[in-house]
Order: sequence, then structure tokens, then C-alpha cells
Amino acid sequence: MLTVRPKVAELVFQLYGRPLHPELFEVYSSRTVKRGDYEAKIDITSAGHVVTWRRDGLTLTEVCTSAHHPLPERRRVMSYRLKGERSDSVECRGGVVYQVNFALEPVDPEVFWTFQEELSEDAGRQGMYHKFDSSGRMALGAISYINVETRTRSLLVQAFHTFPDDYAIVKSQSLFQIPKSL
Repeated sequence: MLTVRPKVAELVFQLYGRPLHPELFEVYSSRTVKRGDYEAKIDITSAGHVVTWRRDGLTLTEVCTSAHHPLPERRRVMSYRLKGERSDSVECRGGVVYQVNFALEPVDPEVFWTFQEELSEDAGRQGMYHKFDSSGRMALGAISYINVETRTRSLLVQAFHTFPDDYAIVKSQSLFQIPKSL
């Protein structure tokens, strides 16, 4: 099966206040974490990633995907085209806070290939990693790397997705945080 990325100009970053059906995504790597009062499933997908975070009946689903990917609009909390840099946060039921920073960085070819090489080297040590097939235009395929840090009251997800045909890197950092008990 050929696993090639969409064009970087087609990407969106979305948050849902509900789970999304797993069959909506082509998943290449998956990890589930449970810590304290929450659990999360992190997937590397064909266009980026999906993070599904759950606690006490609350579900938040973060998606980095193609704008052409048909996703529901019901209970979509945020939706942004991936361009430039952006930060946002949402306070949810029970005082749970979701914060995100993401950026689409077009870079010079030399910077791109150096970054991609370093990402490949680091991937063997920790985190989730997937190398995609070449699109045919470039000799090397795209890379997705996700680092997950868990704490009793928080989950930090750092994702890096490369797009060789566009010499672009998508970086995101998401924090799911539970308030301290009173």
C-alpha cells in the first residue's frame, strides 16, 4: 500500500468535543496511555495525527488532517487551516483545559533535510515514528514523529510532520490539563 502525504496547503487542525470513528483515518502507528484519571490514544495517520483524550465522560479529539478529508461538523470546537503559527485554548467541563500551539514552517531545502535526518535519528530513541513512501518527486518520503509526556494531571503531545514536496514542517504542541483538586 502506498503511503504518501497530501499537499501541505490542504491541511487543517481541528478539535472535537467527542470521539471520531477510527475508520475515518488510515492509521500507521498507534499508542495508548493511561495515567491518573485520564487515558489517551495517539495515532499517526496519512495526513498527520489524531489524539483522543478521555476523562470522566469527557472526550476531546485533536486532528491534524487534510481539509479534503470528510470529517463531521457536529461538536467541532475549533478548526484552522494550517498556515503560519497559531495558539488557542479551550476550557471544558470540570475545569479541564486544552491548549495548543501549532505552526507550518516552510524552510530552505538544506534546513529541511537536516531536520528530517535529525528526526529520523531521534526517533529510534523515544516517541512514535513513521516514515512514508516517496511521492516520486523527491527521493525520500515524509516523516511523522510524536513525543508524548504524561503526568498525573496532564498530557503533553509534541508532533512533527514533514512534507518533502513542499519543504515544509508542521509542528504542534498540545496540552490536556486536569485542574488540581480543591
